[in-house]
Parts: sequence; structure tokens; C-alpha cells
Amino acid sequence: MIDGLRRNRPAQEDVAGILQGFGAYTGEVIVRRAAARWVDFDPEQRELFRQPVGVLMPNGRAWNPLGKVVKRFEAGPEESVQQMYLLMHGRAPRPPARRLCVGSSH
Repeated sequence: MIDGLRRNRPAQEDVAGILQGFGAYTGEVIVRRAAARWVDFDPEQRELFRQPVGVLMPNGRAWNPLGKVVKRFEAGPEESVQQMYLLMHGRAPRPPARRLCVGSSH
């Protein structure tokens, strides 16, 4: 989706609202899938991340999905949002998927 936005090379300010929406969606996925929670960044984090909010993982580590989406727009595929999620430290373990057995070998 971000590549589609980049295709016509719009100025970042022209798509800032869309990027913020993608960042918020990304953060909400992290909250729901990795047991994180939304937090207001403290002044030091705001300066570092250049965003007012982010997500806090169960291990206490803060992540910046809003900023990551902006970086993805600016830099392209090397700033993968999916890769950020997969490399996140502190994700709560998910229970193994249940397998349905169809039929019986008895």
C-alpha cells in the first residue's frame, strides 16, 4: 500500500494523514497481536521518535509504528513494517494453533 502511495512521488505533507492512518493501524495490530498497549511518549521519547504516541511491549520496550510507516514511505522497501513486527522483542507468546483432526485412524 505504501508503494502505491510512493508511485507518483507525492510530497510527504500531501499524504501525511494517510501515513498516520497506516501507522495507527500498524500500532493497533501490534497491540492486539503482541499484547502491547498504546502509550503517550515522555518528552525524551517524543524527541527521539518524533511522535507523541507509540506502543509499549510487555517487556517495557517502546516501539514507534507511526514513525516506521513514515520511514517506509521515505526510504522504500528497506524500511519494512512487516520486518519490524517480526523482529520485535518482548512480544507475548501466542498459544499454539489448535489443529482440527478430520477423520480417524481407528
